[in-house]
Amino acid sequence: MNKLLTLAFVFALTSIGAEASVSTGKASYYRAKNVITCAHRSLPFGTRVRVTNLSNQKSMVLVVADRGPYVKGRIIDVSKTAAVTLGFREAGIIKVSVETVTN
Repeated sequence: MNKLLTLAFVFALTSIGAEASVSTGKASYYRAKNVITCAHRSLPFGTRVRVTNLSNQKSMVLVVADRGPYVKGRIIDVSKTAAVTLGFREAGIIKVSVETVTN
């Protein structure tokens, strides 16, 4: 019985946040002014994602509001304002992690 309860508890813990997904790859930015949004190829509009700059660990939550990027090898485009906040406006392209945020 104790083993069954332990397994149920472990399953419950691993199921929390099971809908969240994390991917890593290159990000660039686009010229959306004074908005904090992003473009993703497949996530539904309105999806919230945490984008983390892997070189400086700065992160922020953005809302998918557009489709893209259309350049091979990139997984997300962020608005210019978000690029400044994430610290890569000058670099133009960086490696990021993208995690869907639930709730």
